[in-house]
Amino acid sequence: MNSLIILAVAAVAALIGAGIGYFMRKQMAQAQANSIEAKAERMLTEAKSKQQEYIIEGKEKAQKILDEAKHEEKQIRQDMHNAQQRLEKRESMFDQKLLEFQDSQKNLQEKIEKVKVVKQEIENLKQQQADKLQQVASLTKEEAKLELLSMVEEENKTDLFMRIAKMEKEATEKYEEKARDIIMDAIQRTASSHSAETTSSVVHIPSEEMKGRIIGKEGRNIKTIEKLTGCEIIIDDTPESIMVSCFSPIRREVARLALEKLMADGRIQPARIEEFIEKAKQDLAVTIKKAGEEALYKMNIVGIDPKLVNIVGRLKFRTSYGQNILNHSMEVGYLAAIIAAELGVDQARARKAGFFHDIGKAVDQETQGSHPEIGYTILKKFNMDDDVCQAARDHHLDKPESIYACIAKAADAISGARMGARKDSFEQFVARLEELEKTVNSFPGIDKVYAIQAGREVRVFVKPNEVDDYNAYQLAKDIAHKVEEELQYPGEIRISVIRETRIIEYAR
Repeated sequence: MNSLIILAVAAVAALIGAGIGYFMRKQMAQAQANSIEAKAERMLTEAKSKQQEYIIEGKEKAQKILDEAKHEEKQIRQDMHNAQQRLEKRESMFDQKLLEFQDSQKNLQEKIEKVKVVKQEIENLKQQQADKLQQVASLTKEEAKLELLSMVEEENKTDLFMRIAKMEKEATEKYEEKARDIIMDAIQRTASSHSAETTSSVVHIPSEEMKGRIIGKEGRNIKTIEKLTGCEIIIDDTPESIMVSCFSPIRREVARLALEKLMADGRIQPARIEEFIEKAKQDLAVTIKKAGEEALYKMNIVGIDPKLVNIVGRLKFRTSYGQNILNHSMEVGYLAAIIAAELGVDQARARKAGFFHDIGKAVDQETQGSHPEIGYTILKKFNMDDDVCQAARDHHLDKPESIYACIAKAADAISGARMGARKDSFEQFVARLEELEKTVNSFPGIDKVYAIQAGREVRVFVKPNEVDDYNAYQLAKDIAHKVEEELQYPGEIRISVIRETRIIEYAR
């Protein structure tokens, strides 16, 4: 019973506690809700206040921007108005200038027409005068002109000759002096080699027994070598040497290399000969390429096609009057650069023009045509400069058109005419001088002819009663022209025609 009462009391107490807790939570929730609503109300009020401020500030900025835009629009309109006024003013000025130009053009055209009329009147008067003169003189205009010139020439031959000589002297004296200084400077600044014999090559052998092995049984070895190389093998009593003779230096070099390889190998027979000749050709091709590259490097010439490099290298084995053409070409290149520097033109182009001027001689023994034409064709094929091509073609002409061709011609003459540059045998030298004197003696009115300075000058004494001063002047030109056409000679030949009258009397 007591336990039931206790339980009932506990239940009642629990119910009372739950009711009190519920009431307290409700009061707390109500207070919290009232607090949130107040806070929200405050925030809403503040937001409305801020909104109002932003709206007012935005309106102020918008008004300001609108005012600035109106001001800028007003300024732009003012600028456009000013520009339009300037354009209208310029258009008005242009129209005025155009009218003035049209007036001037009209006046000028009128003057031109007047000049044409006056010119035609003058021509008519000249023609009338000429017709009257022809009627009076019974000669046409051309006949009268020829008659007058003939009379003047006949009466004034001496004066005419003196005038021509004076004009040529005045026109060329200072240029000759300048050219002489330039050429002398170029010669003094160039060190060159002397020519040597180039028609044969000597091959040293280890013993005399080797001569028999080279000849072979019934001469089959030496015949095979001569057949494959195109050279003549000369075996005589000269100790420890044999000679290879050939007009072509490249063939001669192939034969020399092949013989040296055969003697080093020791097995000399036709099959081995053919093999070693092929090897010699390959080695020579490498040597030619190296020679071309070395020459171009020394001349400071770059960007050359490899095929043209090989052609340049072939000049190492080409000679003219005993002068090596590759050395000659390099020498001409150096001289051309020196002359170009004195004249104030492009030194690099002059050096290239001088170096390639004889490139045609690398293949002229295998190709038809003169070496200037062949050289011009080769350089054109490899797209060289026109000045360089013209120098190769024109360096033997009397008056080349290009300045670089003139420089190459002068440098070529210096290189070929200097002492020791070229080699002639005594017989060839004497025959050349005799032929030169004979050619000059073929002209009428000549008394004596002397070839002096190793054939570089010819002094011609004429008969004064047959050749006057005017004809002597023309005779020198005719002799020079005939020598150029009929004779071959290195460098140039000076023709000196001398006419003098000596009257001797004795007083006793």
